[in-house]
Amino acid sequence: MAEKIFSKAGGLPRVKLSHAPAGPNAFKRMIDIADRAEPGQMVAVYDKNNNPYGVAIYNPRSQITLRIFTRENPEEFQVDRFFDERVTRAVSLRRDVLKLQDKTNACRLVHDYADGLPGLTVDIYNDQISLEFYSLGMYRLWPNIEAAFKKHFPQASFQHRASSYTQEMEGFKIKPEEGPGRKTRVVENGVQFEIDMKAGYKTGFFCDQRENRLYASQFAAGKNVIDLCAYTGGFGIYAAKLGGAADVTCVELDPEASAMCKRNANINKVKVDPVCADAFTYMRQMIELKRKYGLVVLDPYKLVSNREERDKGIFKYRDFNRIALSLVEEGGIFVTCSCSGMVSMEEFSFILRGAAANAGRRVQILKKSGAGPDHPVAADYPEGEYLKCIFCRVF
Repeated sequence: MAEKIFSKAGGLPRVKLSHAPAGPNAFKRMIDIADRAEPGQMVAVYDKNNNPYGVAIYNPRSQITLRIFTRENPEEFQVDRFFDERVTRAVSLRRDVLKLQDKTNACRLVHDYADGLPGLTVDIYNDQISLEFYSLGMYRLWPNIEAAFKKHFPQASFQHRASSYTQEMEGFKIKPEEGPGRKTRVVENGVQFEIDMKAGYKTGFFCDQRENRLYASQFAAGKNVIDLCAYTGGFGIYAAKLGGAADVTCVELDPEASAMCKRNANINKVKVDPVCADAFTYMRQMIELKRKYGLVVLDPYKLVSNREERDKGIFKYRDFNRIALSLVEEGGIFVTCSCSGMVSMEEFSFILRGAAANAGRRVQILKKSGAGPDHPVAADYPEGEYLKCIFCRVF
């Protein structure tokens, strides 16, 4: 293991703000002086009057130049104490307040800004902990982070992840582990899933939809169900095992995820038809065959990742929903989701409204929800409320 990079904040490079940010992020235009600071370093932050403002992670090549993770006086800051306190608080929320261990052995342990650790998300799957990094600075601090978690999970193994986009934008490279991936099995609400810790998207599984999968399953009894962009079969397998669906089809373009969906169905002893295909193409084929479903779930990948893709992504969401609505039988249930943080619930509802009008369908909205409570949202960082899920009845 690499040596810990920082022991305390004494002698940290100083960054002076020209004006204070409204939230936890400061951008280049807000910075007056960055003395001796290098990309990925922790820095002591001061306001324009040279009063202590806090401690942050600095990266001038990132769109977010400063990620301010504490307003503590930099001269009193100690990094190991900081991580111990933040990790203990995060673990206590999941264990003592939410008591997630009663229903699952998979959850989010750290949700970025909301848990006071910007640039980091942490998920636990049984005895495996997956760290996903969004900033160079947090990646450099991984030994400190792991040390803090080992106090609560001494038997856990750790995996490191970061998207290729993040690594390029932030300027770091995660060395891939050699050999076959480590697999583990998790259970939530009595449904089991196998996870390959080296494969898949994000940290390997999507705990954020746990409550939404359970709620959707109550509409599945005796219905033909289609789970679009199914990944490893979350909504579809819930519908089969807990909901008593008559027939379940899971459509997923990624062949490895589709194969894992079949594996998960076998683990749960339910019958699911995993279809490895493009969802757009498959939906159009089903419309031509005049197929209808009593429960349609649409949970696509993030279609709006940045401002440059926004218009294109909004069009895709509208088109996706328009076609999916055409597959819902009269009086059937439609569950539509968006994981794009740059699309608000209000805007997503407007997209659904337009898609329904274009499809010639009348939609009753039954419920709007987001991620599970292990994905809290910081009041000063509303962008963290990324997941939208709308449950509808369609006529």
